[in-house]
Amino acid sequence: MPGSSSAPFRWGFIGAGHIASTQLAPAVHASTECVLYAAAARDIERARALEPVGPAYADYAGLCADPDVDGVYISLHNTAHLEWIKHALAAGKHVLCEKPLCLTEAETAEAFDAAAAAGRTLVEAFWYRWHPRTRRAEQLVTAGELGDIVEVEAAFCFGGLQPDNIRLAADLGGGALYDVGCYTVSAAQWALGDLSVMDASARYSTGGVDLQTHATLAGRTGRARVECSIDSEPRDAIVLRGSAGTLEFTGGKGFAARRADAVSLHIVDADGVGRDEPFPAADAYRLMTESFARLVRGGDEFVMTPAESLALARTTDAIRSQARAGSEAGAG
Repeated sequence: MPGSSSAPFRWGFIGAGHIASTQLAPAVHASTECVLYAAAARDIERARALEPVGPAYADYAGLCADPDVDGVYISLHNTAHLEWIKHALAAGKHVLCEKPLCLTEAETAEAFDAAAAAGRTLVEAFWYRWHPRTRRAEQLVTAGELGDIVEVEAAFCFGGLQPDNIRLAADLGGGALYDVGCYTVSAAQWALGDLSVMDASARYSTGGVDLQTHATLAGRTGRARVECSIDSEPRDAIVLRGSAGTLEFTGGKGFAARRADAVSLHIVDADGVGRDEPFPAADAYRLMTESFARLVRGGDEFVMTPAESLALARTTDAIRSQARAGSEAGAG
């Protein structure tokens, strides 16, 4: 049977930071289809803390060379993604890499070219896309249940970072757009198709990262207003307004519904009649890693496609460029 195997898929983790330790490692440990086989971190004790059933490594290359690793999950700082994607692919590994996959569209294309040359699978780990609520929302849009999507509102904002937080380091790929803005652009993209940037603005730190970015995007049937911030009050929202209805991700967790969160969609039809569709708590990280494993083994699985990742990178490049140009013009 395609996609099936009696042996669990053996993951090797490169990086042992917050997401790997609090989300991905527990997700894989809970899986009956996958196992966290090996882990690598510059501090080997952090790798061991992920509790791999096999070896812990103090160097990433050692993990990539391990013949017992089936696939590699990368959760390093953004500027290290491309290097270790290419290294893992060259070592014959399939790769699931944290968002943003790379820093630019050109780098993203280079990564997928490397995957094609190696004959291996590369997927961007936009985990929220695997959540059953998101899958349902995308299904409703595709089926035309809301009519033409005329407006998308997507926001992902939070604050309270300490000065040494990696998100504030420009040389490590920090900033709001890379960290959480890519989520908002992603939602606009699956709702509206290919996007162009109408306008964009940003507020920057003294270190050069965007603390807050706003953009208006034009899609196939309508427009999107996206907002992201890493130094403001929390806001986590997705609202789609169509010619035949509206849809809202409720509960203040448009993107960040974690494994313990029961959530819902609020849908209003063309006659103004509303209904709620509930979704029990689900671990989208587990669903993502299991789907990836089944895909690699020949299954017909949902994943974020290379075309989607390239289009997303293209749009974020344009947002970043327009926002920076506007800031420099204002300063002048």
